Amino acid sequence: MADLRLVLAGIVARSGHGASDREATFALGARELDRCLGGGLGRAALHEIHASGADWPAAAGFGLALTRRAALDRPALWVRSDFLDAEAGRLNGMGLAEFGVDPAALSLVRGKDAEAVLRAGGEAARCEGLGAVVIEISGAPRALNLSATLRLARAAERSGVTLFLLRIGLEEAETGPPPSAAASRWLARSCPSRALPANAPGAPGFQVTLLRHRGLAAARSWRLEWLRDQGLFHHFPEPDNAAVSRALPALSADGATAPQRRRAG
Repeated sequence: MADLRLVLAGIVARSGHGASDREATFALGARELDRCLGGGLGRAALHEIHASGADWPAAAGFGLALTRRAALDRPALWVRSDFLDAEAGRLNGMGLAEFGVDPAALSLVRGKDAEAVLRAGGEAARCEGLGAVVIEISGAPRALNLSATLRLARAAERSGVTLFLLRIGLEEAETGPPPSAAASRWLARSCPSRALPANAPGAPGFQVTLLRHRGLAAARSWRLEWLRDQGLFHHFPEPDNAAVSRALPALSADGATAPQRRRAG
């Protein structure tokens, strides 16, 4: 934590920006979705992205794209548990660049467990020099409760930083997801991309469901593709031909394919 505080202090010193310098919301780029959101998502707020273990790549990609939209020219920080590198693969610099994110603008922090990840995420949430923070949690640890999300949401409101809480492999009860102070809650799944000429893989595709948002009477879903050159989402209908019909495994930092998580049979 002491090392993290030094890093964050350096970010603040170099940034020269404060919470008052940011616009209140950021648009995603897909018109229909932005209209449903009333123009976009709140910047100084906590947003949750849920996904099954098999859809981890979709959740990570969706969260990364939202991070780029929210952070603008400010640095971002990603916090995750150590074991996720082995379970899901490391964040890869070349992959980030191919996705349209500058690897030099994204710092990675690892914690030994959920408690450490939440402490680091809470510390980062108070850093006004950051544009966005991604906190990645697997399962439903006891430390991640309503009180924890309230602390994160309040820190985001004070600093102006946008927080994205990735909840991977969360087994939801019949009563629905656990209570949270998040301003919006999403469910992310992989979906086929639209083929380019010669049947080449197209832009990354996401099936996203907005489960909760102010003024939202019922859950709504969209098929989105991420246009890296423009840095925005685009809505697209069900494609006739799928270039990629399944989630692809993440690549580790050394380029090797991350081991696939076994499904319970």
